[in-house]
Amino acid sequence: MRTLLTTLDRRAFDRIAARDWPGAQRVLPRLTRSANHGLLWFGLAAGAAVLGGRPARRAALRGVASLALASATVNTLGKRSVRRARPVLDAVPVMRRVRRQPFTSSFPSGHAASAAAFATGVAFENPWWGLALAPVAASVAFSRVYTGVHYPGDVLAGAALGVGAALAIRGLAPTRSQLAPPARPRAEAPALPGGRGLVVVANPGSGQRTGPLPDRTAEVHRVLPEAKVVLCGAPDGPPLDEGLEQAAELARELGGALGVLGGDGTVNAAAAVAVRHGLPLAVLPGGTLNHFAYDLGIESYADAARAVESGEAVAVDLARFRSGPEDEGRYFLNTFSVGVYPELVRIRERWAHRIGAWPAGVLAAWHVLRTCEPLSVEINGERRTVWLLFAGNCQYRGLGAAPVRRHDLADGILDVRVVHGGRLARTRLLVAALLGTPRRSPVLAEARLPRLALSGLPSGTPLAYDGEVAPLTGNLTLEKHNEALTVYRRVPT
Repeated sequence: MRTLLTTLDRRAFDRIAARDWPGAQRVLPRLTRSANHGLLWFGLAAGAAVLGGRPARRAALRGVASLALASATVNTLGKRSVRRARPVLDAVPVMRRVRRQPFTSSFPSGHAASAAAFATGVAFENPWWGLALAPVAASVAFSRVYTGVHYPGDVLAGAALGVGAALAIRGLAPTRSQLAPPARPRAEAPALPGGRGLVVVANPGSGQRTGPLPDRTAEVHRVLPEAKVVLCGAPDGPPLDEGLEQAAELARELGGALGVLGGDGTVNAAAAVAVRHGLPLAVLPGGTLNHFAYDLGIESYADAARAVESGEAVAVDLARFRSGPEDEGRYFLNTFSVGVYPELVRIRERWAHRIGAWPAGVLAAWHVLRTCEPLSVEINGERRTVWLLFAGNCQYRGLGAAPVRRHDLADGILDVRVVHGGRLARTRLLVAALLGTPRRSPVLAEARLPRLALSGLPSGTPLAYDGEVAPLTGNLTLEKHNEALTVYRRVPT
């Protein structure tokens, strides 16, 4: 059987070598060179990460991870397990051949494995993008036979290994479509065709570090043409708090809803106003990170518009911190922290408009690492020395082993994580800070609680919540308000 398969493989190779393929001589040798060491796929991934949004970055990361696993499997197991000589090039025209002939085993094809792995990995995140990549991946795989480097069987085996690697990565890090529908209860909200009755408060500066401010009104009207837009923070616009109050009052008169276009800090302010006025909230992601919108499943203006027009909404939790029963306190939608992270946020925001958000974050982390000291604080009555205390509104979970998002925004708990002082504390701090938001790490103590009491901190100690920084005014209690906010979101059926 093996002899028969080898004979058929060689016959197929000879037929491909003998046939004239119009136009292929210009394209395929160059294409096969561009895919050496995965450069073609790394270049596509880098372009998607820089120019695309969060979904594109997620697809690029999955494609690269699948490629890496496929390449490692081919080079460590495949080529060492099956020793096969490269094809004899007598039948291959000289103009087709690659300049440097490989000397490793012909079986399986590493290029085909990488191409199939990358395209399949991307397809698991977005089938249409994967479909667009399929002809390129198939051409790379075929180019290995066309240039005389591999037999067709080598290419088919490599492609199968590539698909298997993408499946393995999906098993370790499930795609969003694999995750069970989030346990968010449905909520009542009016359907607003075209956005009629929706009053959107837009922050022109959200997500904008340099360059001219975007036309937020035009952005909203492209997806919700009948929505009313209030620009806050603009030269001729009201401050954010006044604009939100005016918008909420108008929305109540119209029997509609409050909308917000901005980053997490702007959404935080809008959520508090929406709860106070008993209005549903529509979130259009217009900030730098958009943690709440993305965890909610709103990744674009179009996602929000579809939910608003259909009247689909869910109830989500809010978390609040306050200094006593008489204090109204402040809500946070995503995270709360004390320790060195608030100082990192403050320094990062001071530098971000000059050098960009990511470089500013790195420099701020380095500055904090050199100059700050741990805090002494009582956590639920126990005195601790900590570099950082982090509390998330609902549990932060991961895709596989990497906690990058929340899957359930109505679970009734605070996700509490603490970086303790001690040996290697500064190194631990640097790692946590460079990740942007301290979440799960082997060096972090963790707890899931409905309520958290903090005391013994000096007045004026900075705290951070949803990307904003404020001074501490006394002992704090963090507590949950379950299903307190109604937010537009398409609800899976």
